[in-house]
Amino acid sequence: MESAEIRRRWLRFFEERGHTVVPSASLIADDPTLLLVPAGMVPFKPYFLGEVKPPYTRATSVQKCVRTPDIEEVGKTTRHGTFFQMCGNFSFGDYFKEGAIKYAWELLTTPQDKGGYGLEPEKLWITVYEQDDEAERIWREVVGVPAERIQRLGMGPNYWSMGVPGPCGPCSEINYDRGPEFGVEGGPAVNDERYVEIWNLVFMQYERGPGSGKEDFPILGELPSKNIDTGLGLERLAMILQGVRNMYETDTLRVVMDKATELTGVAYGADAASDVSLRVVADHIRTSVMLIGDGVTPGNEGRGYVLRRIMRRAIRNMRMLGATEPVVGALVDVVIKTMGEQYPELVQDRKRVETVALAEEAAFLKTLKAGTNILDTAVAEAKAYNATVLTGDKAFLLHDTWGFPIDLTLEMAAEQGLSVDEEGFRRLMKEQRERAKADAKAKKTGHADLSAYREVADASGSTEFTGYALTEGEARIVGLLVDGVPSPAASEGDDVEVVLDRTPFYAEGGGQLADTGRIRLDSGAVVEVRDVQQPVPGVSVHKGVVQVGEVTVGSAAYAAIDVKRRRAIARAHSATHLTHQALRDALGPTAAQAGSENSPGRFRFDFGSPSAVPGTVLTDVEQKINEVLARELDVQAEIMSLEDAKKQGAIAEFGEKYGERVRVVTIGDFSKELCGGTHVHNTAQLGLVKLLGESSIGSGVRRIEALVGVDAYSFLAREATVVAQLTNLVKGRSEELPEKVAGMLAKLKDAEKEIERFRAEKVLQAAAGLAEGAKDVRGVALVTGQVPDGTSADDLRKLVLDVRGRIPGDRPSVVALFTTANGRPLTVIATNEAARERGLKAGDLVRTAAKTLGGGGGGKPDVAQGGGQNPAAVGDAIEAVERLVAEQA
Repeated sequence: MESAEIRRRWLRFFEERGHTVVPSASLIADDPTLLLVPAGMVPFKPYFLGEVKPPYTRATSVQKCVRTPDIEEVGKTTRHGTFFQMCGNFSFGDYFKEGAIKYAWELLTTPQDKGGYGLEPEKLWITVYEQDDEAERIWREVVGVPAERIQRLGMGPNYWSMGVPGPCGPCSEINYDRGPEFGVEGGPAVNDERYVEIWNLVFMQYERGPGSGKEDFPILGELPSKNIDTGLGLERLAMILQGVRNMYETDTLRVVMDKATELTGVAYGADAASDVSLRVVADHIRTSVMLIGDGVTPGNEGRGYVLRRIMRRAIRNMRMLGATEPVVGALVDVVIKTMGEQYPELVQDRKRVETVALAEEAAFLKTLKAGTNILDTAVAEAKAYNATVLTGDKAFLLHDTWGFPIDLTLEMAAEQGLSVDEEGFRRLMKEQRERAKADAKAKKTGHADLSAYREVADASGSTEFTGYALTEGEARIVGLLVDGVPSPAASEGDDVEVVLDRTPFYAEGGGQLADTGRIRLDSGAVVEVRDVQQPVPGVSVHKGVVQVGEVTVGSAAYAAIDVKRRRAIARAHSATHLTHQALRDALGPTAAQAGSENSPGRFRFDFGSPSAVPGTVLTDVEQKINEVLARELDVQAEIMSLEDAKKQGAIAEFGEKYGERVRVVTIGDFSKELCGGTHVHNTAQLGLVKLLGESSIGSGVRRIEALVGVDAYSFLAREATVVAQLTNLVKGRSEELPEKVAGMLAKLKDAEKEIERFRAEKVLQAAAGLAEGAKDVRGVALVTGQVPDGTSADDLRKLVLDVRGRIPGDRPSVVALFTTANGRPLTVIATNEAARERGLKAGDLVRTAAKTLGGGGGGKPDVAQGGGQNPAAVGDAIEAVERLVAEQA
């Protein structure tokens, strides 16, 4: 049975039994604590935590998931993988243990010709939590599983919680016996390789308290509403139904390995090492396609870093298998063909996915060469100091700057006889990730305890947003935090977070900055609002300071936004939509939105593109946008179902989470997008849009920055003033400026070359005198000295080599000259062959000099260069070189 059919049967089975089919959420987690969705229940987490009331009592989904904690183990074992699909059925206060158990058994054991999976009942083993008598009884008495195939296990394997105070409960797992060829008998308690888990049923019936680990926490009592969360691993079931030994041999991964074999000539099963590489390629390329499909682009942090890392591991492994040409395009094609039946959006977005993937491959193949050179230099430096370990910061630099996988650094260093400080490297990586995670969390929550906002939501419901139609209005304060702590009142000067029952203030989201303004109370108190966020869904938190009086919970209030700011932001947001559509018209659908920020009078827009956008194209895009403004198109917003919005061709932003009902913003016949932001009523209100330029912000992602309205006009006015001043200076017309300026620059460049030539000649003229003045130090001709300040490194190097060449080759010679350039001392030292035979190496001498100068340096035994921070130490550095020559000569 193909994976796509497993998915279809799952959804059909539960839909026929009253479950709402929920499409897979994006892999981009809508949770500040997660980069990517790692489990099937994550999209339902707000319902289980009680943050949001579920819109249904029964649901089912097949959720895309990515886990990367054990990425280094992928391929080494057949059990580790980064991407998987989790089939789940969920009950929110509806059926409980007996219902979940009976559904699971029915679907697994119903014959295939009747819509089930057709597994043999006698091969299914059950585990239950050791204290869960109820679940054990249902399996034995209601379902009919023999007692000898039901095993009781402890909290570790058979008890679930989110790791924090909240819902928890016992689990019951269904395991499939793959037979004696996979190990000894005795059930899953003895051998989980033979008795492989395929379905986990979680019975959320208790509330847990704080504690660490999977077992060290108190059970506080029963939940008022009991829930069901189950998960069946689609790939594991496919492995069983397709009769293969592991998930890599299932239909959606084996075809990728076969393509890798076709491209490299290396067959799967021929060699253990090459099998590891083939499995890495299959897993990582599939994961990469799924991530790119959901809007992730390669980068150096967050989700982009995860994608870049797995893509580069795949590419490197293809190189290890013998591939010499680009291969990603062919591998991506296979994945899209295979996964496209389950996820049609991959087929629709094929061009964009391929563009991003190919750009990353091209970038890595370039950095692979550059990184190798950097690694070779680092290895040489380590050996020069007789070190046996490559430092963690060097490995981190290779990884962070050049995209070098740590395992590649380990392998190449080992070939040179060095180990790598992995602990230091992983410490730096951990610090980087923690900083990124802390920044993201702080932005979302303002460092406050989310439970305080949840309590407000539970007591007063969601904040009603009135800002689409109103800019001010009456409200009531339903929640108040002072310095992040819930409080009944706040006084003048306090930093506060105010929650209203209704508000015209737009909370930051969808790329649009928050409104600012004021909240006035009947008592005369005033809160200046500086930011608005939604730390938990549906609750708008107004952050600001009490300017006058005392603010108390329950007080009537009047909220008013800064209208001028709102209108400027609305102009920017509408301009962003126009820019998006104009770019897609010019570059095609690959120019999909990858982020934006709409602020007063200006915006930035990130989009997918493998290369820079030509200036002529950018000019055409800008002209098209302004032509749309002149057409005075109406801007309208409409609420409709997500399905209807897609049918109408509305553009959705990758990574955004949408509900069943969405807001669609339409600009005449030009643009139609899903958007929750505020906009102008007519394009004429924008006045003018000026694109300032575009630049790269990551592999395959470009950024346009632009001005709107008065800000755009002011920019153009300043530009006109500058042009007028320049035309006066060059005594010409404005259209002649490029030619006249180019001529001036050419003359200036010629003059600089001439000056450089005269200066170099003057420096080199000193060579003969320096050579004649060489000191004899124990038979070594030693030339030291300081040349005029401002001498360039190149000229200093030429001078040193010229002096060395003037000394007879059979006489050992050392030339060490110094200068100061841009306030920093610089030295170049050279030795001839006769000096090197006596143990005098330029690299050793430079390190001694550079250390005295407060810096560092290095190079080859015949010539080396160094520098420092202290120009006053040049005399001491010369003396240090002379002493070392005397000691070693």
